[in-house]
Amino acid sequence: MSVILDSPPLGRRITIVDIARIADVSTATVDRVLNGRSGVKPATIKRVMKAAAELGYVDESDKRARDVRPLSPVSFILPKGGNRYIAMLGRMVQEMAPQLERFSLKPSVEHIGSFNPDLLAKALQRHAKTADAVVFMAIEHPIVREAVNRISAAGTPVVTLISDVASPGRTAYFGLDNRAAGRMAGYLLARFISKRPAKVAMIAGSLSYRAHGEREMGFLDILQELYPDIEVVGLREGQDEEALNYRQMRTLLAHHPDLDGIYNIGGGASGVGRALKDARREQDVVFVGHGLTGDTREFLLDGTMDAVITQNAEDTIIKCASLLQDLREGRRLENGPDPMRIEVIFRENLP
Repeated sequence: MSVILDSPPLGRRITIVDIARIADVSTATVDRVLNGRSGVKPATIKRVMKAAAELGYVDESDKRARDVRPLSPVSFILPKGGNRYIAMLGRMVQEMAPQLERFSLKPSVEHIGSFNPDLLAKALQRHAKTADAVVFMAIEHPIVREAVNRISAAGTPVVTLISDVASPGRTAYFGLDNRAAGRMAGYLLARFISKRPAKVAMIAGSLSYRAHGEREMGFLDILQELYPDIEVVGLREGQDEEALNYRQMRTLLAHHPDLDGIYNIGGGASGVGRALKDARREQDVVFVGHGLTGDTREFLLDGTMDAVITQNAEDTIIKCASLLQDLREGRRLENGPDPMRIEVIFRENLP
C-alpha cells in the first residue's frame, strides 16, 4: 500500500471527507464516483479511486480500483526481416496499446535478427529483467528453451506467438496447430491441381521455426496418405526474405519447368509471386501460402495466389492480453489456450 501524506490517523474510520482531501476534489464528487453516477471526468474518477484504494476504502476486487493500478509492462519480441505478417503484428501491438490498457498492460515491441537463437535468448533474458511478462516468436533451439525455463522459474510468464518452443516453462502458446495447417495446405494444392500425376515444391522460412517444420510434416503427411500421385520435388529455405524467395522460386521453375504447385510455408510471399509472374507461370502454378497481408491480398485478387492460410492478428493479441491479465490477477489456468482458428482466405471471401 502506498504511503499517503496527510492520511488519517491509524484506527480511525476512513470517510469520503478523507478521500476528497487526498484526491483534491469535493465530497460531492467523491460520492458521485463511488456510486457510479455520471458527470465526472475520467481523469478525476481515476484520481478519486486511486485515493480510495490507497486509503483502503475500496479493495482490489473493485474493478475501478484495479483500473488505477500501474500498467504492467509486457515485452513483445519478434523477428525483423521480410516477413510482412510479423511486421504487421508488431505494428498492431503498438497501435493497440490504448486498447491493451483495459487489460492493465503496457506493451513494447522489439524486433531482433531472425533465426539467431543466441540473440533471441539474450533478448529474452534482458527483457525479463524489466517486464512483467515476455511474449515472443520462438526458435526451436536448446539455448532458447533454457532461457525460457530460467525466466519462468524466476516467476515471469513467457508466452509464444505463431511458432512455439518445446519448453516446460512456457506459459502459453497463441498460434495455429501447424501440423493441421500444413495438411490444409496440401489438401488445397491437391484440390486445385487438376492433372495427375503432378509435381509440387515447398519454400520454408527456416525449419528452425517449429511452426515451419510442423507445417512441412503435415503437408507431406496428407500427400502421402491421400494423394500419392503428387510428387514433392523440393524444399528450399528462403529465410522469410522476398529477394531470396524470388531466387529460390526461379531456381525451382528452372529445374522443374513442369512444376504444378508451390507451398510457401513462411513469409516472403512477394518474392514467390514476382518470380511466378516474371516466368509467366502465375496462372498455371497453384500457389498456397501463409499470412493475409497487403501483398498476399493483391495476389489473391489477381489470381497469382489461390489460397492464404492465416490467423487473425488482432484476435491473437487480445487473447494473449486476456491471459496475462488473468495471471496478474491470480487466475491460473489448468490448461493452456486452444490453438488459434485456422482461417483460409480465397479471393471470393477476402475480409
